[in-house]
Amino acid sequence: MEQIEEGTLLWEPDEDWKHQSFLYDYMKWLREHKNLYFDDYHSLWKWSVNEVEAFWESQWEYFDIQSKQPYETVLTSHKMPGARWFPESTISYTEHIFRNRDENKAAIIHASEMRGKSEVTWKQLYQETAALQQTLQKLGVQKGDRVVAYVANIYESVVAFLATASLGAIWSSASPDFGTQSVIDRFKQIEPKVMVTVDGYSYSGKNFDRTEVVESIQSELPTLEATIAIPYLHENPDFSGCKNVIPWTNAVKTNGQLTLTCVHVPFNDPLWVLFSSGTTGKPKPIVQSQGGILIEHLKALTFHADLGEDDRFFWYTTTGWMMWNFLVGGLLTGSTIILYDGNPAYPDKKMLWKFAEDTKMTVFGTSASYITSCMKDDAFKPGEEFDLSHLKNISSTGSPLPPEGFQWCYENVKEDLWIASASGGTDVCTAFILGAPILPVYAGELQCRGLGAKIESFSDDGKPEIEEVGELVLTEPFPSMPIYFWNDSDGSRMHDSYFDIYPGIWRHGDYLKVTDRGTCVIYGRSDATINRAGIRIGTSEIYRAVDQVKEVADSLIVDIPKDNSDSFTPLFVVMTEGYVLTDKIQQVIKKQIKEQCSPRHVPTGIYEVPDLPQTLNGKKLEIPVKKLLMGEPLDKVVNKGSLANEEALDYFIQFDQEIKTNQQ
Repeated sequence: MEQIEEGTLLWEPDEDWKHQSFLYDYMKWLREHKNLYFDDYHSLWKWSVNEVEAFWESQWEYFDIQSKQPYETVLTSHKMPGARWFPESTISYTEHIFRNRDENKAAIIHASEMRGKSEVTWKQLYQETAALQQTLQKLGVQKGDRVVAYVANIYESVVAFLATASLGAIWSSASPDFGTQSVIDRFKQIEPKVMVTVDGYSYSGKNFDRTEVVESIQSELPTLEATIAIPYLHENPDFSGCKNVIPWTNAVKTNGQLTLTCVHVPFNDPLWVLFSSGTTGKPKPIVQSQGGILIEHLKALTFHADLGEDDRFFWYTTTGWMMWNFLVGGLLTGSTIILYDGNPAYPDKKMLWKFAEDTKMTVFGTSASYITSCMKDDAFKPGEEFDLSHLKNISSTGSPLPPEGFQWCYENVKEDLWIASASGGTDVCTAFILGAPILPVYAGELQCRGLGAKIESFSDDGKPEIEEVGELVLTEPFPSMPIYFWNDSDGSRMHDSYFDIYPGIWRHGDYLKVTDRGTCVIYGRSDATINRAGIRIGTSEIYRAVDQVKEVADSLIVDIPKDNSDSFTPLFVVMTEGYVLTDKIQQVIKKQIKEQCSPRHVPTGIYEVPDLPQTLNGKKLEIPVKKLLMGEPLDKVVNKGSLANEEALDYFIQFDQEIKTNQQ
């Protein structure tokens, strides 16, 4: 595939498409109910971030958010951290999930490597949530208690979350591929009362029994009182070593029609605890509120993902990544959500596209790395092999989708397709730079800054810039920002995470360019920038160039400063199966980087590695590798329990030793 120029126009919605969107309906509603007229998205966005209270109050009204107590204040102050939203109101996230649903319609479609495709109706979801709520109540679970889940991406996990939230209790989940210590580091911090768990899982056709791991985790959780056990890997698993076990079938047993009784909690009460990847030190326990998540997910999924009752919303994720929480939020719109548990490339990378056909998926959420891996096969054309006629949108996140990724989708999946690359994070459990169905799609660019999210690109001296690469900041409060970190009584850990560089302004840690037309380009983590001779570029630009080399499966680059103001910039590559790194391939890589980036940013060395260390959520460890190669000790650089493949670090440890030996 020839390189496409960033910013090339690839698709525009026609008038019918625009007028059928929920975003268009909202603009019409603003005209009719607020006498506010906006001709285009960007004028709407400017109003939404300059009149923050008016915008979020309009969300409350448009979505008819239900509260036992009326609110008097939209926002207590614009000070960050510390701003509170709708403080007098009392709401229930779970109540909003189930309102006005067709009980015979599919709420969830799910499948896994062990389970065939199956549907759960709204009626079944409601009844099992109500039954599990009663079970949790019998176990003494009350508002503010923690329920933790070591669970696969299966429908039972959604039931467990909704039942927990219905009581005002606090949810936290980890995927069963997380290692023992990694889970202990997370769950021990929040002192759970109940644990929901599977007995194991299957990945790439291999079974992994986790019952002994569950026992080890529970031995480190002294506050734990009960276990709700889901048989997943085995029909009759042995949970005898666990605390006060209740089998799933008993926990959701219904005798006739049950009624779900939702506890209404203050808007700013906790909904869940999400954990950072924990690559250095213990994972940060990020607490987000019931109301903040409710109103933000309604906005993002309705207006930016354009989800309604006729949609089938899929995102490839695990329960250990915030995208699982975002996917479950699709239920707020009345959409059918689609779950898949297993390897997305097993038995081959065609599997997810076949799954899209089988489920009549309308929104296909995936990672940029999955799309770029599909691009490596020149002969693979999903649109020709599978019926994707229902598909209207491909969304991607996790890392920047290069322009060629956009181009590949239009050439090989579908011509009339809305592609929405998105960026946000665990910290806010949403995307605040994302898509809009009424805007055109440009190669390599994220369509817009999200409504209500005052995102700017800041220069080093803290000034907003257009058409320049700078720090991604948020200069106004945002409802799904953390209300606090767990056990961070003085707020110092949260302050140091987001507010230490620009006082009172959220610094997200990404490198961003905002274009003249309001689109955005993400260039990777700002602390992983490649700085050669004073010229900085993001790592995503290097990866885009290297991705064009079909012999390379994946790559990682770091910039190691030297005393003489120069730097050492090694590029590590994983080769595609059947290839080794030769001088000829090295020259091809260097030529790509020289032509697509600059001669300054050609790496000082290219090294073949068997694997790249990644977090359990599949993100490359650029910063830990950089610190390791700068001489910092391994235990200070990375928490090995946070890695999906800690053995991949062995090469870099050896590489660091060789560097030191050569310098002596």
